[in-house]
Amino acid sequence: MKHQLVFFLLLCSFSLWSQNKTIGKVTHFDPACANLIDAQASIEVIADGFDWSEGPVWVKNGGFLLFSDVPKNTIHRWKAGEGLSVFLKPSGYTGILPYGDEPGSNGLLVNLKGELVTCEHGDRRIAAMPIQLGGKRTLADNYQGLRLNSPNDITQHPNGDYYFTDPPYGMPQKEKSPLRETTWFGVYHIDKAGKVNLVDKTLDRPNGIAVSPNGKLLYVGQSSGSQPYITAYPIAANGKTGKGKVIFDGSKHLKEGKYGIFDGMKVDKHGNIFAAGMNGVLILSPEGKPLGQIELGQFTANCGWGDEDGGTLYITSDMYLCKVRTKTGGW
Repeated sequence: MKHQLVFFLLLCSFSLWSQNKTIGKVTHFDPACANLIDAQASIEVIADGFDWSEGPVWVKNGGFLLFSDVPKNTIHRWKAGEGLSVFLKPSGYTGILPYGDEPGSNGLLVNLKGELVTCEHGDRRIAAMPIQLGGKRTLADNYQGLRLNSPNDITQHPNGDYYFTDPPYGMPQKEKSPLRETTWFGVYHIDKAGKVNLVDKTLDRPNGIAVSPNGKLLYVGQSSGSQPYITAYPIAANGKTGKGKVIFDGSKHLKEGKYGIFDGMKVDKHGNIFAAGMNGVLILSPEGKPLGQIELGQFTANCGWGDEDGGTLYITSDMYLCKVRTKTGGW
């Protein structure tokens, strides 16, 4: 009986520890960051063991989170009180033969219709499906007849238009892949008629993408060591974009080992930018001023707003799925 009690107490202690495992810290660079997140906020690990976690998106109609494990070609589902389960496999590559080392879905989005929109590396497309029923339809797989490379991340404008990025990371041999049909790595716009328009083909490695709450700006981050920029593009009433302007250059900070090589990003309801990348999630003002950082100490792929009030930031960081409470939230 004594041994059974000891074992029970050890089991309870392990369970309690696992439920409250935390990593990293929050650092404020500017006093304004205190209005967005506490410096003492805990970054909780809620699941781990993934090859490369990506694209966290909250499903309001169901109260659960979906996210990708790109190398495993899988979308996982996480819900408080229920834990982790496989939601969709295959998630981004439906072929039989091996296809590179990142074949699955990457960025995810729940669109204004409540459908799940997936950036699919192996199938080289943007697709949408009803979350409860399944059955995908392709939203975009080419630009003027040229196949996309490996769609990486996507955002939706309040008017329903989409914007997405198309670097080479999901292709076999990456930028050297003989499967490439474009000579550039583009940022694209899908209008209401379903037409794919080119926003920019001059970026080195376009990756994270987000639209401001008022729909007037498109933000694009680069996962490039030589050009770790975040660029803002004005959006006209018809969805067309103007010339981009770099609002944040992470070159100096990247050399210092602080932040840069930007991956996925989100904006909050006030227009502040939460950009995942080197060492965690960098918090910027709408104008690009660094306000703080959610430091995880490793490359961080993406983040997304969730929970009933939208005030929890879910973060995919290498092998981890994390969450942290904020004082702000998504729009």
